Amino acid sequence: MVEFSADRLDAIFSALSDSTRRAMLARLSEESQTVTALAEPFDMSLAAASKHIRVLERAGLISRQVAGRVHTCSLDAHALRAADDWLRTYERFWSERLDALERALRKAEPRKRRKK
Repeated sequence: MVEFSADRLDAIFSALSDSTRRAMLARLSEESQTVTALAEPFDMSLAAASKHIRVLERAGLISRQVAGRVHTCSLDAHALRAADDWLRTYERFWSERLDALERALRKAEPRKRRKK
């Protein structure tokens, strides 16, 4: 089983739990953006958008470059890899269970036909 840092996963999943932050990540997956451009489509103040951006930064999902007064955000997909790895352990678990169920149902199917 893969080892995961509980604090890191908590920060990642907490950041991903908000639809605004997920939308910001989706926009950053297309291209890096300034904080102002990233906040623009959302009905919130720049200060509120900055709070969302800080949550994404603390989770390691984005990085920020500062050039004077311009802050540019970029997606850092490495943190998503940790979340994906954690989720894949459960994907394997459920795949194995569903495969076993399918085998059991296929085995039981011929018995049903004989009874008719």
